Amino acid sequence: MTPSPVKKAKTEDENSSLANQFAERRESAGENVEKFGKFNMKRVKFLTGNEGFLHREAKGVAYYMHRDQRLQDNWAALFAQKLALADNLPLYVIAGISVSHPDHAEATRRTLDFSLGGLEEVAKECAKLNIEFHLLQDMTKPMAERVLDFVKESKVGCVVTDFSPLRAHRERTEDLKEKMAKLDGPCLYQVDAHNVIPVWETSDKQEYAARTIRNKIMGKLGEFLTEFPPVVKHPVDTTYPCKAIDWDLVKKEQKVDESVKSVEWAQPGTVHGYEMLASFVTNRIKIYNKKRNDPNVKALSNLSPWFHFGQLSVQRSVLHVKRSAGTVEAKGIAEQPEDEDSEDEEDEEEEPTPKQPKSPAEAVKAFVEESVVRSELSDNYCYYNEKHGKIEGASDWAVKTLNDHKKDKREWLYTRDEFDEAKTHDELWNSAQIQLTTEAKMHGFMRMYWCKKILEWTESPEQALEFALYFNDHYSLDGADSNGIVGCMWSIAGLHDQGWAERPIFGKIRYMNYAGCKKKFDIAEYSARYGGKAYPYTKKE
Repeated sequence: MTPSPVKKAKTEDENSSLANQFAERRESAGENVEKFGKFNMKRVKFLTGNEGFLHREAKGVAYYMHRDQRLQDNWAALFAQKLALADNLPLYVIAGISVSHPDHAEATRRTLDFSLGGLEEVAKECAKLNIEFHLLQDMTKPMAERVLDFVKESKVGCVVTDFSPLRAHRERTEDLKEKMAKLDGPCLYQVDAHNVIPVWETSDKQEYAARTIRNKIMGKLGEFLTEFPPVVKHPVDTTYPCKAIDWDLVKKEQKVDESVKSVEWAQPGTVHGYEMLASFVTNRIKIYNKKRNDPNVKALSNLSPWFHFGQLSVQRSVLHVKRSAGTVEAKGIAEQPEDEDSEDEEDEEEEPTPKQPKSPAEAVKAFVEESVVRSELSDNYCYYNEKHGKIEGASDWAVKTLNDHKKDKREWLYTRDEFDEAKTHDELWNSAQIQLTTEAKMHGFMRMYWCKKILEWTESPEQALEFALYFNDHYSLDGADSNGIVGCMWSIAGLHDQGWAERPIFGKIRYMNYAGCKKKFDIAEYSARYGGKAYPYTKKE
């Protein structure tokens, strides 16, 4: 439903107000990144090149924007401007689409329009700040080759890229590093602009669970959870102007699954991210920890699409939530709800409920736990485990118990198409699938149940994980992400969890069932909302 003109005007005013607040806070931190004085170089990795070449021969600095589609509150963009200002060089932002249908599950109309919508907003902001934005559109070439072509044609002496722990992006970055090394001069840097604390600074190994990483994160928040300076109007004009971009044509030319449509509730771009952040702080954070495990209550932040595409900074969001909902000193955030893997298994069917907040400060702690601790635990896993997203990437005990029960008899078996069409015997599961396909998200509690039933109703743990990741990446606006991988791995392969009482199919993997969900929330209300119904089961030969 399209908002009324009055409501739309009010929303735009609120967003403008929030944008102005953030702009004022950046300016109070420093006139620009050069005068900021607190840029933490621990965020930066030098990958290849000759820094003397950068100072002597470079004709510009380029920021290759991949994971973090925003200009402000972006340490990678700030570092690129810092380098450009130091040597009086033009500044460029380059980006491109690197997925296509049917090779990539996430190549849907829903996902690509959200991504390109965010990049279009970035391009407009770049134009206002005298920064040239180039969209590298030659889909016949791998992304690393497109970036390399830009380096050669523009004669920039430096590329700054942001960071993702996922296999595809790391391979692309390594490919670009090897190609740039052969140029004998131009520099390549990488900046973790996504996590509050750079993944390589939090820990030097894969952490076992939230309880083992939490204190490491909390101990460093004081150093890294700082205000941002602004990316300012760049004082040096380009020597390599960009071509005009027909964004409608670019969207039309993408090879995508057109059947997966965009959703109205989540519109792309930082401005819309601000809108969702404002509504969370105003309307939902007061019940966030108390009600966020109830799929029938609107208590979630709903920020994950903007976090995933980097259109909204997690660090900015945490700073704003702390300021708006009750300021908490970094050292005070460490008192978190108990871990799910530290609870007694009083009822195997139930996911343990965290302690309830007693004040706005407690709600802030809960938000930091989810947006920082849990999210950065996910990046830690994908960064240090090359087998992320595979059963063999789980703990040894989990791999063993799943293999021990791989041949257990399954009462129900479904194909991917039957799952996709939400045609199982379980109306609750079907409702969760419908929520995912129609809303581009699934409630976090339901995602656990949804994944665990896929494990129970498929031929093997490997097939279960394959199906769960495909649906997550194909339909969810926060799919193809370390959080999605870890969420599916937690449910299916016991990642970041412990062993529980052994049972068929699951082995020692934590169990959930329909009866346990009935104790948690009103199943009938949830099913009625999404229209899931039970279908007769046809036994497989």
